[in-house]
Amino acid sequence: MTGQVVVVGSANVDLVVDVPRHPAGGETILGGDLRRTPGGKGANQAVAAARAGGADTTFVGALGRDESGELLLASLAGAGVRTDTVERVDAPTGTALITVSPDGENAIVVAPGANSRVRVGAAQARRIAAADVVLAQLEIPLDTVIAAARERRAGALFVLNAAPSRDLPDALWDQLDVLVVNEHEAADLAGAGSGAATPEELAAALLARVPAVVVTLGAAGSLVAERGADAVRVPAAKVAAVDTTGAGDTYCGVLAASLAGSGRAGSGLLRAAHLAGSAGALAVTRPGAQDAVPDVADVVALAETLGKAS
Repeated sequence: MTGQVVVVGSANVDLVVDVPRHPAGGETILGGDLRRTPGGKGANQAVAAARAGGADTTFVGALGRDESGELLLASLAGAGVRTDTVERVDAPTGTALITVSPDGENAIVVAPGANSRVRVGAAQARRIAAADVVLAQLEIPLDTVIAAARERRAGALFVLNAAPSRDLPDALWDQLDVLVVNEHEAADLAGAGSGAATPEELAAALLARVPAVVVTLGAAGSLVAERGADAVRVPAAKVAAVDTTGAGDTYCGVLAASLAGSGRAGSGLLRAAHLAGSAGALAVTRPGAQDAVPDVADVVALAETLGKAS
């Protein structure tokens, strides 16, 4: 393992149903069998950082004292993630209700539950202070995200996957080293909700507030933009998508793991995006979120193949 990653975020049990199409408002449709799998943006990213990224990974989160919490702990531990900083609280474990259409696209509703009680206490702060990269998302309280960022050591990177989309306070903007967003999130944060701006224009606007931006573009790959350098498009591998649930989380986890190994975003972000893109592509070829996270050897092999082809 190279580099230490601490992921501060949410953990959910995913209740997944395959549907012929996503229902419209007021409509009832028949779906397939219900699947109950471990998920949540934070837990998914931690599994990806450890299994697909090869990093020494710790998850900071909160779970209920219920069967769902046990399911998530087992999944995290099975991927090699440290869970000693996970707290058990008197609230139900978070739950995500997910429908998946035949083209692999999903629609998700999250009941946060225990995720609203994630905190950075003394034990969590000590682990964060030892990390090379701290990775967070926005399914937990903003105050907790800010607290985690402030506990990192000098020279460590704070990476924020700003999802789900919400306004960020100045106190959080001031802590960011790398911002990871999809096009919709980028438009929201850049104040370009009309959707008319290109990914390059969105990234340029965001660079006024953060040193480095990665805009994920789904099947089109991603865009890497850093202050003082030209933005670079990173193409995606061509795969047959089965289920896109958790693919973006796999991308973020591997990006963080690669940055932890390289030591600094300035020289490692583009390579990290190549590895993350390969991991995300492999993830969409399998159903589920954490269950779909590939092994690090497969990620490296695909990245090398794409590198030779480009």
